[in-house]
Amino acid sequence: MSNKKIIAVAGATGAQGGGAARAILADPESGFTVRALTRNPDSPAARELAALGAEVVQADFHDEPTVHKAFDGAYGAFLVTNFWAHGSAAKETEEINVMVRAAKAANLRHVVWSTLEDTRDLLPVDDDRMPVLQDKYNVPHFDAKGEANELFTQAGVPTTFLNTTFFFQGFVQGMGPQRAEDGVLTLSLALEDGKLLAGVDVADIGRTAFAVFKRGEEFIGATVHLAGDHLTGAQYAEKFATVLGEPVRFQSVPYDVFRGLDFPGAEEIGNMFQYYGDFDQEFTGARDLNRLREINPSLKSFDDWLAENASKFELS
Repeated sequence: MSNKKIIAVAGATGAQGGGAARAILADPESGFTVRALTRNPDSPAARELAALGAEVVQADFHDEPTVHKAFDGAYGAFLVTNFWAHGSAAKETEEINVMVRAAKAANLRHVVWSTLEDTRDLLPVDDDRMPVLQDKYNVPHFDAKGEANELFTQAGVPTTFLNTTFFFQGFVQGMGPQRAEDGVLTLSLALEDGKLLAGVDVADIGRTAFAVFKRGEEFIGATVHLAGDHLTGAQYAEKFATVLGEPVRFQSVPYDVFRGLDFPGAEEIGNMFQYYGDFDQEFTGARDLNRLREINPSLKSFDDWLAENASKFELS
């Protein structure tokens, strides 16, 4: 173990960090090993990673010395923040600053930072097509990450910027087909007819990050725009129909209607989908599926993901 390069994995008990940790641990010949960062090393998920061979350490982005200690002696790090844990772009920016300072102090050789586009690069906040949130953002969980990319560059941290996208897992978490009043399964998304939604299996974030670590220097300073598939709402519905065994129709929900729904984050998610739609050529167009499969040959399409997860859709 001592000869292997240590990759410190932030959020190792979460979806993205867990995917990165498992991808590395599944390849004992890669020359890398995992130091799993978690707030609670005694959690079942942390114990599971330890059983797979990870070194599990306690670290908290709001306790900066613990992060510095966790990065000490590591070769690289997979870094991710969870905006939805608190819903604050300001807090997320604070967390990212802690990680940047710790990465710089530890002289990490390669960081893969799970990030997103800053929507304001294409849509200034004085554009009135969507509401401004948290005083200065269109989509706070995009914009705070995208804005923070420059922090890594300014600090001189050798970084690969891994731009993610909509998770296929979102369909299991409330966005999948629901039976309408007329009895027909309906996939309702804030997505205009004919517009493409780039999606990805969340585990492919970690698998792609691992592939980037193995390729090393060629990806330092580069941006990888990740997706596993690009489909319209009607195409998603058609694929659901195939695996669920009954018709599924697509229903386009107007952005303003979606923003007015009664659940936490509705405005932000509505803005996100409008960004996907209004700038689909720039956002989806940046995600070259052939190039991505050259980097990560195991990258899952929506068909792949759906075949593995169809049983999770309970239809009344």
